[in-house]
Amino acid sequence: MSDHLSGTRALADPAIDLTDLYAFPSPSQAGLLVLVMNVFPNARPGSLFSDAASYRIRVRSVAVPAGDFGSLFDVGTDEYAFTFSFSAPTGADAKGNLTQQGTCALPNGESASLQLNDERGGHGQGVRWYAGLRLDPFFMDVLKEVETRAQRRLAFQPKGTNFLEGNDVLTIVIEVDVAKVLGPDAGTVFAVAAESVTAGPYPVRLERLGRPEVKNILLSDNGVDTANKVVDLRDLYNEEDPFRLGPSYLDAYRARLNANLAFFDGLDGKLDWPTQSDGTHPLTELLLADFLVVDVAKPYAEDSYFEIERALLEGRTHETCGGRSLNDDVIDTLYTLIVNAGRGPRVSDGVDGTVPASWEFPYLAPPNPNPPEHEAAIPTVAASQ
Repeated sequence: MSDHLSGTRALADPAIDLTDLYAFPSPSQAGLLVLVMNVFPNARPGSLFSDAASYRIRVRSVAVPAGDFGSLFDVGTDEYAFTFSFSAPTGADAKGNLTQQGTCALPNGESASLQLNDERGGHGQGVRWYAGLRLDPFFMDVLKEVETRAQRRLAFQPKGTNFLEGNDVLTIVIEVDVAKVLGPDAGTVFAVAAESVTAGPYPVRLERLGRPEVKNILLSDNGVDTANKVVDLRDLYNEEDPFRLGPSYLDAYRARLNANLAFFDGLDGKLDWPTQSDGTHPLTELLLADFLVVDVAKPYAEDSYFEIERALLEGRTHETCGGRSLNDDVIDTLYTLIVNAGRGPRVSDGVDGTVPASWEFPYLAPPNPNPPEHEAAIPTVAASQ
């Protein structure tokens, strides 16, 4: 379910649970990069951000090598971080809900403040940002996806059911003038990752997020990884730096991805991703570089998720902005990639969207005033068997 409920820590505190990350060029103004971080799955009216944590969106310049199959992105070391923090509740809004003050610390040390749910947002030099309750833009037939992994066959139907229909999230949306905020030497292609960390001078990473469904699908336990049968790798993975995996568990992540990716490739009964003699899957190293890649020099597109990565794999120049837009059907893109490498029919979960996001700030649709009640858990493969 994208990154909703992706580990025991996330289940314990929904306010620090990252659900989705998006990065795309502004649909209406050239030179603006839009970054969206969603947290708090199935938030309710009056839900608040944590005042004991900070939320960060980290951006680095990327060089895309025009090399052979298997090349990887060359991520720069200079970083542009946007850090969002929120006060303890400061009073009630017009509807009687508690509210908060939010502060965005910019890469240049300046800051911009706002009040939660204020449509006017906050403004700083080269940025505009919003924080508040909005409709969850993610859509997916979660139950059929879980059944697919549990039964080891493609269980999707032509008309699926969006498990998240009507759910709300807390969102942080920021528009960044790339030239003003990142500088003229930053380039146009960027790696983007998000994380929640403890507040204070020595932050501890609580959750991290790059591409959708890395933890809940690609690193899930499907009974095919013989090297890791006990540990929930998602909790360990959440503690990792998005741009530099530590050595301690790297082999465990590789083993899980190699096993799972081979498993997904076999769901249609044919081999589209031949592995190396040691079992290494062609996608493993690229997926371990777990961040969105977006090119703000390309025009906005709603269906360009993973296109820059595919171009890198194929040794060609990318044609779209890449990244991830709010209306992009990433589940279909992901499953088509891992099942048939794009060489067969599109693999669809039968859910093509929800209430469309806008092309105008703050982009996400207004919240559902009466969101459905859901148990704070994702159906598991083990429970489906």
